[in-house]
Amino acid sequence: MDIIMKKVSIILPCYNEEDNIPLLYEKLNEAIANLTQYQFDYIFIDNASQDQTVPLLKELAARDPRVKIIVNARNFGQVRSPYYGITQADGDAVILMASDLQDPPSLIPEFIKKWEEGYKVVAGTKPASQESKLMFLIRRTYYKMIARFAEVNLIQNFTGFGLYDRKVVEILRTIEDPNPYLRGLISEIGFKVAEVPFNQPRRMRGITKNNFYSLYDIAMLGITSHSKVPIRIATISGFILSGISMLIAVIYLTLKIIFWNQFSLGMAPVLIGLFFFSSVQLFFIGLLGEYLTSVHTHVMKRPRVIEEERINF
Repeated sequence: MDIIMKKVSIILPCYNEEDNIPLLYEKLNEAIANLTQYQFDYIFIDNASQDQTVPLLKELAARDPRVKIIVNARNFGQVRSPYYGITQADGDAVILMASDLQDPPSLIPEFIKKWEEGYKVVAGTKPASQESKLMFLIRRTYYKMIARFAEVNLIQNFTGFGLYDRKVVEILRTIEDPNPYLRGLISEIGFKVAEVPFNQPRRMRGITKNNFYSLYDIAMLGITSHSKVPIRIATISGFILSGISMLIAVIYLTLKIIFWNQFSLGMAPVLIGLFFFSSVQLFFIGLLGEYLTSVHTHVMKRPRVIEEERINF
């Protein structure tokens, strides 16, 4: 009787990673060399790379049928594309990892071990990193802040790198969110998570695709998707500042009536008050705009990704 082998799909989002693809493929093969009891496939989902990434992947796919490729029609961003890749996998378990080797392929056996122990989600967490100390500090501060705001217990120092059981993948497929925040959704689903900590290595080849805008976009997506606290803070602050303003107005009016000739209002408090309250208003209007943008994105119901081609499926 034939033994049915479990299948593990490895999702590898990439954009302009020509310098990393050959070494990544080698490291993946090394990581699974002793896991002969499983079937594997590598699903590269490319965000319309402008370099030689796609030709390199096609060469690998021609030699190795385990290598599958989805080429996006354009760059759909680092939130939508990886999530879409997960939903296209057919493995009993799906592993999501970056193509820049900052998510170590060597952790794959440990992920599978935890999965076989019964965990539906195995999260690779990075309590330490060899990246810029300032950037790592900013990331850790953000993770702590959003953990305080979120309505669910978010996994600290978790970027999405990890293993997801087929049951989790099927749930993710049913979520009709055109701009899904995977890190938060994993906590929303509620399965018990096994954490595998690792020291994130520095990027060795190529340049990071993150910039201020992309990092800000992901940060705001995490806040608006999983917390109402900021908008409630805006409302409460409005009440408090309105009360303070009314109190100051009453005090100034009283002093002016009592000391009509001696008391002079002056321009300084007027200008300070004007600039302060204007800045507060602009901040909270911007915050409200972020929530409206999130609602607008949901209402449009556009597809997460448009494919240009797929290979070896």
